[in-house]
Amino acid sequence: MANHKSALKRIRSNEAKRVLNRYQHKSTRTAIKKLRAITDKTAAQDLLKKVSSMLDRLAKKSIIHKNKAANNKSKLTKFVNALGA
Repeated sequence: MANHKSALKRIRSNEAKRVLNRYQHKSTRTAIKKLRAITDKTAAQDLLKKVSSMLDRLAKKSIIHKNKAANNKSKLTKFVNALGA
């Protein structure tokens, strides 16, 4: 167990951040799945903007790697562009 006040505070703050990071990561994954299920191109384009923003936010906070965010955005953009064709 921690012996210092600052170490106890660090444990509390780390747990709070962990819960928030997990929530954001899980909600982003859910949004990606929802986007992949869409067949309407205009709705997909609207959702793509939101999902891209969510991925950028996760990468900026180092919840996911920046290359993983870029790969996901690339694949999702290709998917949305192929819907009309």
